[in-house]
Amino acid sequence: MRPVRHGGPGAGHRESAPGATQGWTPREPGGPGGGNGSGGSGGDGGDGTPAAAPDPKGKKGKKGKRPKRTGWRRLIPTWRMVLGGFILLVLLVVGAFMTGYFLVEIPPANKMATRQSNVYTYADGTVLARDGEVNRENVPLSKVPKRVQHAVLAAEDRDFYSESAVDPKAMLRAAWNTLTGKGKQSGSTITQQYVKNYYLDQDQTVTRKAKEFFIAIKLDREVSKDDILQGYLNTSYFGRSAYGVQAAAQAYYGKNVDDLTTAQGAYLATLVNSPNAYDVATHPENKSRALARWNYVLDGMVKEGWLDKAEREKITFPMPKQATGAPSLSGQRGYVVKAIENYLFEHKIVDEDTFSKGGYRITTTLQKPKQDAFVKAVEEQVMSKVDKKARKIDRNLRVGGASVDPATGEVVAMYGGIDYTKQFMNNATRRDYQVGSTFKPFVFTSAVENGSTTQDGRPITPNTVYDGDNRRPVQGWAGGSYAPANEDDVNYGDISVREATDKSVNSVYAQMAVDVGSDKVKETAVALGVPEKTPDLTASPSIALGPSTASVLDMTEAYATLANHGKHGTYTLVEKITKDGQDIALPERKTSSAVSREAADTTTSILQSVVRSGTGREALAAGRPAAGKTGTAENDKAAWFAGYTPDLATVVAIMGADPETAAQTPLYGALGETRINGGGYPAKVWAQFTKDALEGKPVKEFDLELEPGSQEPVAPDPSQSAGEPEDGDEGDASDEPSDGPTGDDGDATDGGATDGGPTGGQDDDGGRSQGGQSQGPTGGGQDDGGRSQGQTQGPTGGQDDGATDGSTGDGGASEGDTAGDGGGDGGTVGTGALGGLTTGPGGRGRGD
Repeated sequence: MRPVRHGGPGAGHRESAPGATQGWTPREPGGPGGGNGSGGSGGDGGDGTPAAAPDPKGKKGKKGKRPKRTGWRRLIPTWRMVLGGFILLVLLVVGAFMTGYFLVEIPPANKMATRQSNVYTYADGTVLARDGEVNRENVPLSKVPKRVQHAVLAAEDRDFYSESAVDPKAMLRAAWNTLTGKGKQSGSTITQQYVKNYYLDQDQTVTRKAKEFFIAIKLDREVSKDDILQGYLNTSYFGRSAYGVQAAAQAYYGKNVDDLTTAQGAYLATLVNSPNAYDVATHPENKSRALARWNYVLDGMVKEGWLDKAEREKITFPMPKQATGAPSLSGQRGYVVKAIENYLFEHKIVDEDTFSKGGYRITTTLQKPKQDAFVKAVEEQVMSKVDKKARKIDRNLRVGGASVDPATGEVVAMYGGIDYTKQFMNNATRRDYQVGSTFKPFVFTSAVENGSTTQDGRPITPNTVYDGDNRRPVQGWAGGSYAPANEDDVNYGDISVREATDKSVNSVYAQMAVDVGSDKVKETAVALGVPEKTPDLTASPSIALGPSTASVLDMTEAYATLANHGKHGTYTLVEKITKDGQDIALPERKTSSAVSREAADTTTSILQSVVRSGTGREALAAGRPAAGKTGTAENDKAAWFAGYTPDLATVVAIMGADPETAAQTPLYGALGETRINGGGYPAKVWAQFTKDALEGKPVKEFDLELEPGSQEPVAPDPSQSAGEPEDGDEGDASDEPSDGPTGDDGDATDGGATDGGPTGGQDDDGGRSQGGQSQGPTGGGQDDGGRSQGQTQGPTGGQDDGATDGSTGDGGASEGDTAGDGGGDGGTVGTGALGGLTTGPGGRGRGD
């Protein structure tokens, strides 16, 4: 018998060759020729196919197929896929580059030289202004001093001569930021910027950036670096409608480019980055930013070896000259144009470079009748009284004003100055003059909004009594000693918040700022509309006295919020803007609750008192219910009146500025006055403008919802004035007299309790000019200086003998009251609601 080979079912079988050893050879299970149906060594593979021949070297046969990847491993690309993808990407990029390079041609110069005008209209469509003039003068690079060339390179592209035409990394970053809506981005080389200026438009699109990329590469291969730099210097925009470095040298320094100093060249280089932001003559509030950029340029020149360090240390900032407007922008037109440009740029509606190309039509919110009324009011109330020959100080006088509709936030009128071609600075938008006591209402608003109390726990209302003494140190302030002076160093003694507002008492409001928390006061002011970054808007007790330098327009916005019962709508100057018939998107108009209605309305109530019987009585000439506040900057460099009716919020400021240096100056002696006060000419302008602007409209009363305890004390009934006072009723603090209902000046003729009383007896500056308040609670005058006789005179009685000869009369001192002369010299009051108040001759006490 022969041995049987076990190859499994179907195993093959063949005769052995002669001489071969018979038998069988074991196989690895599942291996080649194994006995699992795959065939043995001497048979086929079990499926009729021949089995693999044995490896003569004894090695195993070929392996089978690679196992398939399963599960999550299928998601991971193999190295073959990665390599293939990378190669494909490179080919695509190279192909795209070659395609773009050959397809994009260097175009002819753009039509910048024949740019369109931007057209500005009033709200009714009437054309207000056009700004189509272009100031340009090309110069060869040889005329531009190396110091100026190096300054520009230090500012914009320090590796210009050694680098390639493009910076791909910066390009990708800029394109990504544009796609993701992060606004205008740069990072371009000077070559790219030149291409944008000379060949393309300013649109921030991926298509334009792609064209810029290829044109820059081609241009760099065809022209020299010097040619590119020359073109760049002649096409860059420097502000003030100046295109090119030669025009800029004339616009800012009144000289040719080859006469510029290193310092001046560095300043012009600073402007290329953002002309509107760094023009320190037009925007003094931005000087710190401009200085930082200017220093960056000079330091870069030192770093690159273009400027000696010792020379750098000697260089001082070269203040540019005041700008002059184009004749086409004379009168108020230029101020409006610049204000709108600032509005568009600040709100990122359109960028500066793009807008400078022109072609836009801007419909403003200004209403022509109101604009004309503002110009007329300033001319008749102020400018007609200027006499530059008789009074040199009158040359320094500047006026700014703005008016806002509280319901919409629209700026309906704006006064920037006498003439844009004569006074380039817009006095309505500049942020470099202190607002003074026009800030005080924000302190009180914050007190009501935050439910604040005095140091001894009393709620702060219009009737809360404070110590109004001069230089009284504030209590509760951990930041050091602070004891502000009142105007003319007047001591007011115990005084209510309402009357302290009438007289603008510094000591009261500094203490109130501490009681409320100066940080909360700042928050409230910002919520009302004062910009958070306003210079000197610092959280300290002094914030109450108005050292911050908000603009007239800023303050108008904040007062409009009070007029609108605490609802704040950000002001707007632009109703609509289009280009080539297409609307440009404007910021969505939003109205938010800045403070509660109770806080805003209670503030309005005390500001009504300022107009009726305080420092703002000139505003009564508007013939409408009004609320307002006067203010004066330090050293009388500016005087303000900020006020509103239910329909209109308006702020007027008179400022002092040297016409040659633009330095702020006091206004002592201007217009023939000893001093210019907010209650004088600014209030007069306000009254005339408001009267004319609202002519023909129904008179509206304020609809107020007041803080509890804020109601004005009721004046005594005149029918009860005859006879002796109640037991012990001698007009002491428990019987605080009220503000006179008529708000007259309280002079010697009208100075009874009815016609001005204790708060009405003051001059325009808030001082007490009528001899104190020694009358009893029923308000009668003093017959012979004695209290008992005074009661019989009734509410309209003036001070009989006290007003005419200043004597104490028959019984003058019997009650411990010393009556003054009743005229302008004031007097001393020993008792009464405000006992201890002392005024001197013509006392001012406005605290502005």
